[in-house]
Amino acid sequence: MSKETVKNLEALRSEMRRLRVDAVIIPGTDPHQSEYISGHWKLRDWVSGFTGSNGTAVVTMDEAGLWTDSRYFLQAAAQLEGSGFVLHKEDVPGEATVEEWIAGNLHDGAVLAVDGYLFSIARAAALEKMCGRNGLRFASDFDIADRVWIGGDRPGRPSGKVFIHEEKYAGESANSKIDRVLAEVEKVDAESIFIPSLDEIAWTLNLRGSDVEFTPVFISYLYLSRTRRVLFIDEVKLDDEVRSYLKSIDVEVKPYDGVKDFLSQQVSTHETILLDPSKVSDTLARALDCMKVYAPSPVSMLKAVKNDVQLAGTRKAMERDGAALVRLFMWLEENAATGKYNEIDVWKKGMEFRGQSELYRGDSFAMIAGYKEHGAIVHYSATEESASTLAADGLLLIDSGAQYLDGTTDITRTLTLGNPTADERHDYTLVLKGHLAIARAQFPVGTRGSQLDALARIYLWEEGMGYLHGTGHGVGHFLGVHEGPQNIRLNENPTTLQPGMITSDEPGVYKTGRYGIRIENLVLTVLGAHSEEFGDFCRFEVLTLFPYDNKLIDTAMLTRQEIDQINSYHKLVYDRLSPYLNEDECRWLADKTREL
Repeated sequence: MSKETVKNLEALRSEMRRLRVDAVIIPGTDPHQSEYISGHWKLRDWVSGFTGSNGTAVVTMDEAGLWTDSRYFLQAAAQLEGSGFVLHKEDVPGEATVEEWIAGNLHDGAVLAVDGYLFSIARAAALEKMCGRNGLRFASDFDIADRVWIGGDRPGRPSGKVFIHEEKYAGESANSKIDRVLAEVEKVDAESIFIPSLDEIAWTLNLRGSDVEFTPVFISYLYLSRTRRVLFIDEVKLDDEVRSYLKSIDVEVKPYDGVKDFLSQQVSTHETILLDPSKVSDTLARALDCMKVYAPSPVSMLKAVKNDVQLAGTRKAMERDGAALVRLFMWLEENAATGKYNEIDVWKKGMEFRGQSELYRGDSFAMIAGYKEHGAIVHYSATEESASTLAADGLLLIDSGAQYLDGTTDITRTLTLGNPTADERHDYTLVLKGHLAIARAQFPVGTRGSQLDALARIYLWEEGMGYLHGTGHGVGHFLGVHEGPQNIRLNENPTTLQPGMITSDEPGVYKTGRYGIRIENLVLTVLGAHSEEFGDFCRFEVLTLFPYDNKLIDTAMLTRQEIDQINSYHKLVYDRLSPYLNEDECRWLADKTREL
């Protein structure tokens, strides 16, 4: 990859010279501010060689840098070798941010350019202010992908078909959702809303697609008001059934490329439109000549709180997913010691077992199967060249998930393939204690994820260890495996944890060159205790169904409460999964869920 990217980097610099641009920022996103994107917009990957889901490239005439977070430090270091890019670590004390680096490395009057379609209103405004403070000029019209993606090999926009996500899975009609969205829009004195976020569009219209790997969304924009509903999409993606469905819910269809002209010419100057400044692109916001209300999209919160039908479906999806994992882990125990299989084979077998469900629609992300030292790479992705062959010892970290029509799953388990060391068992148990602390937490209504985060870390902190990623992220319903607005992490987030939200619980610890340990379940926020004196409390219902590795648990480190908690969870796992299993599989699961 590095040899290719050196050539690509020079092509970018040649265009910068022609346009007299001194620096350019290239984010790893698309015009919809997506975390996971189609190949058409992977200019950052093309120019740098880095393929992680989070990362920002900065290129000047004589330097190039790539900023990413702790999940990708090891991956980025390997992928950037020989590329001409230097790795910069985000959220690390003493490391300059993108803005700080630019301010310190560009001369007075230098031009900083971006493609305004790839930068949100808020991000572009912050960059423009930074440029003003430092004597730089800011240009947001640097759309050069087609000109620099040499060889004419830029992937086209995806053309996969859109399909209807039936109400028996969604639990609510699109008309009902649109009414609720517009009711929230009117609360902030706006009359319409422009929605660029692909997951929000899919949820609102009860439609799904295949334009982004692992996430069933489709490339589009959506405009909603009480008098007009317009979907901007490449029409090749729509069959007669979907066209008829859209007509039945009064949604017009217009070309995807016509969105800018529509906003500039057909949105009334007397109208007030709601724009989410973190999601709407700077370029499209500038096209509007009307009153604007900048506020978080109400769709995000409405989507995060699942209804009873979605929750029932998710619980069933967890049962089928857990049964598939029983078969996968049984296969691992039988075959790891043969020396015939590697990390990629684990992913293939996982898809094979999950694929036995008729509601399975693919994985929700690329499985992370990290054996021994690869487990210490937080978002490790095995390749044919890097994949380690499994053996009868060491730790294997498996982070995987699936998309089912009735729910999205995400689970991490770390298991020993044999001969666990004292250090491995000790560290596993520390991580498990934090994981259990989140799962049994009870907290006042109105609590934010950041207020719970330390519960997962305290046992590691007490021994001078920790992890740099968040403890929990929101999860969609047959949508994104990473969705907001809620999370559990050290960084402050004003969103409270509300009943109906599904969030992950995934502390870990990573020892470079040795092993990684992470344990993850998805948990549902539900109402807990109530008293007249102290008010309402929430707690978590654990949704994920699969045992912890009892060979790695050091019971001497656990309290009676923690042992009872594990035993209770393991009984639940056996009771819920056993109806899906044959006699041998039940016997295996009974052993894995035996009381401590």
